[in-house]
Amino acid sequence: MTQTRTDASTAGLSGTFDSRSWLKDARSPGKVLALTLLFHPDSRRVGEWTALSEILLGREALVSRNYPELISPDGLPGGPLADRYISRRPIQLQPGPEQSVVLSLGESRTRVDADGTPVLASRELAAAELERGVVIELAGRVVMLLHWLSQSPLTEPAGRLGLVGESDRIARVRGDVRRVADLDVPVMLRGETGTGKELVARAIHDASPRRSGPFIAINLGAIQTSLVASELFGAVKGAFTGSVQNQEGYFRRAHGGTLFLDEVGEAPPEVQVMLLRALETREIHPVGSQAPQRVDVRVLAATDTDLEASVEAGDFRAPLLHRLSGYEIWLPPLRERREDLGRLLVHFLRQELAATGEAQRLDAETWLPAHLVSRLAGYPWPGNVRQLRNLVRQIVIGSRGLARLEAGPVVERLLQTDGGGEDPRGSLSMPMPTPTPAEPLQPDRRKPADISEAELIAALRAHRWDLQATAAGLHISRPSLYALIESSPGVRKAGDLGAEEIARCWEECGGDLDAMVDRLEVSRKALARRLREMKLA
Repeated sequence: MTQTRTDASTAGLSGTFDSRSWLKDARSPGKVLALTLLFHPDSRRVGEWTALSEILLGREALVSRNYPELISPDGLPGGPLADRYISRRPIQLQPGPEQSVVLSLGESRTRVDADGTPVLASRELAAAELERGVVIELAGRVVMLLHWLSQSPLTEPAGRLGLVGESDRIARVRGDVRRVADLDVPVMLRGETGTGKELVARAIHDASPRRSGPFIAINLGAIQTSLVASELFGAVKGAFTGSVQNQEGYFRRAHGGTLFLDEVGEAPPEVQVMLLRALETREIHPVGSQAPQRVDVRVLAATDTDLEASVEAGDFRAPLLHRLSGYEIWLPPLRERREDLGRLLVHFLRQELAATGEAQRLDAETWLPAHLVSRLAGYPWPGNVRQLRNLVRQIVIGSRGLARLEAGPVVERLLQTDGGGEDPRGSLSMPMPTPTPAEPLQPDRRKPADISEAELIAALRAHRWDLQATAAGLHISRPSLYALIESSPGVRKAGDLGAEEIARCWEECGGDLDAMVDRLEVSRKALARRLREMKLA
């Protein structure tokens, strides 16, 4: 599709500004500024985008009710914004000094907010803001992200491999998956907690020649240390106390398919030796057995820790790291792919609303407050996509019986802890801008003593009892979080639960671990461990 371009001049710019300087010194060579829809009254249009090629040509780009023409993620025409509350008279985006962009209202009567701040006449958007992406809200009805986009987007075959989003970074992940899927080499998935490493591992499996075989996922951080070897490699009868029959390990269960080892950095030293041998020889030794067993398994591993630092500290074996890292894929944090936030929101809302029998809510014009989406787009998301999914579930359940989907007290408190606040107009405002991708996110550490039990419980619920994500959200270390939980009588631990209560909940929830976590309100990993100890999983 040929995008609409304007021949408008840059007469509104400073007389000393030379657009050629903007092009020569642009911070992102090979890229173009783009606008991506994060929110529109028609939820089906979320994710549509347009490239602002005019700005790279030293001209102004215009945005109004009637133009520019947008393109759907599938490359089909999407049309103009076409919202009756947005003026036909355009706002202007013009190249400014030092690789900035000047946003001017001109004669437009559309109310415009940029990163939560009202634009009264014009505002200069600095180069650093553009690198991060600027959230632009129009008339309280439409939310767009002004951001850099590759001028030559990666051409992808049909199908998105189950990965939601169209950003350059997620496109690179899809490309990596396709490049390595048919090769029988180990793959190491790296990225922060909650970035979707298991989802990518499954995508590799589904795109590989092993797709008809089993895909077995195991979280090494959730297994009791003394049981890791037997869980992975199996055990013969009588190998240890309580071993009354032969036990088939995960390697044997994954025979002919793929074994995904999440949190591989948590593997005990003795298990690391066994893992290395299994990868090198394709043979395993069940605990208590002297006879090796041949296995045909492709191993994918994942970590959110610095394994190189663990090697230097002597906690992880260098040969195992090298063997697991036949190919590495880095998964970007959500704050570095904010143009995908709208698509992810719609995706998770569709899932959660279907679960509550309210799928029709997405068809309503006010399917979510636009100002709430603006604020979500500015949140740093320490728990990444997993945290977003959990927050969407909180919104959906908390809005049952209400006229529209709204942010409840738990969501409001979570967003306020990272710079948000009450809007004087009564709606949600934006938090402070997040750091640029080039700058590591380093929130100030809080003192655990300053965190009340009520705030602790609210954070645990918001993160669905994922302790790592909760610690990140509270800006405290995991050991500090564990200490807080231990000292808080209102917080239950999986070890406090009786076997009868767990068994009853297991039966009532049909074995759904996530549903059990929601009902029992305990750590998912710890509950999974109890279920294995009780032979329920």
